[in-house]
Amino acid sequence: MTKRAGIGFYILLIIFVFLVMFPFIWVFLTSIKPQGEIFSSFQWFSSNMTFENYASALETRPLLLYMLNSFVVATLTTIISIIVASFTAYAVTRLPIKFKGLILGLVLAASMFPQIAVLSPIFNFVTDAGLRNSYLGLVIPYITISLPLAIWILSTFFIKIPLSLEESAKLDGATPFQTFRKIIFPLAAPGVFTTAILVFIAAWNEYLFALTINTEDSWRTIPVGISFYQSQFSVPWGDITAATVIVTIPIVVLVLLFQRRIVAGLTSGSVKE
Repeated sequence: MTKRAGIGFYILLIIFVFLVMFPFIWVFLTSIKPQGEIFSSFQWFSSNMTFENYASALETRPLLLYMLNSFVVATLTTIISIIVASFTAYAVTRLPIKFKGLILGLVLAASMFPQIAVLSPIFNFVTDAGLRNSYLGLVIPYITISLPLAIWILSTFFIKIPLSLEESAKLDGATPFQTFRKIIFPLAAPGVFTTAILVFIAAWNEYLFALTINTEDSWRTIPVGISFYQSQFSVPWGDITAATVIVTIPIVVLVLLFQRRIVAGLTSGSVKE
């Protein structure tokens, strides 16, 4: 019975992994098919495998420029969001201030607003500030949607750190900032790192604000840039799938390189010492 259960578990695991990976597998297989085969038949593998779609994806649109724009915007958003969220989460969870629960509730409520509801005021602000078609014009709205969630996530990690460590630091004459910098922040590093990865990926994949605010082609990010591959009379699925594979590789590499840190961050608050 145990052996059968083990075999059944691995079969279910293989099926689950296949279902999760199926969209990316199908996109990759489509990207190496000639244009004629993409529409003519439903086949897993092509008899005339080609990488012309990748060359066309890089030549038709400035895909590398889109990737650079997304990288700069996502990086700036992540750095600013993590810095502000770290100080805020520390103040809310560790310092003796009133209405902590109310503050965290308001922060969580702010993260639930749909983007379309805040698009108009943010667009007017960015336009009046002269920040359209710039990196900062996207970083500001990205922070508004990523900061509340980052604060909430980091608060769950900071609150798990024993108060005795902070009290010992106070007895040694450490200021709240020194306590945060030398004790709290290093201990919460796995959670901070995981939050940073989540914020980066969210900024990398964001579409609505990028489409509305940066309208010049030289300032477009990856999601918007890929949507402009199609023309009025045709949709070059070969180019689109090739571009999708190219822009997905950096995120996959990022997750694979730091998967241990990500898992450690996701599980560090689940076990109580």
